[in-house]
Amino acid sequence: MLVLSRKCGEEIVIDGNIRVQVIQSSGGRVRLGITAPGDVSIKRSEILLQDAEQERMSVSGHHPERASLEFV
Repeated sequence: MLVLSRKCGEEIVIDGNIRVQVIQSSGGRVRLGITAPGDVSIKRSEILLQDAEQERMSVSGHHPERASLEFV
């Protein structure tokens, strides 16, 4: 893992066509602006984990939202 320090307004460039700019930093949170080609998928890691879990559930046939249904 490459670790860099950047100030607000500074950016890094990945592979010549992906730019990540520090927009704001306060209270332990950092806002980033990302410019990338349209064919590059950008997702937060928690969304990737959520998508993987949903895929796993659909493959196994388990649907937790249905488990709470009560049939009378």
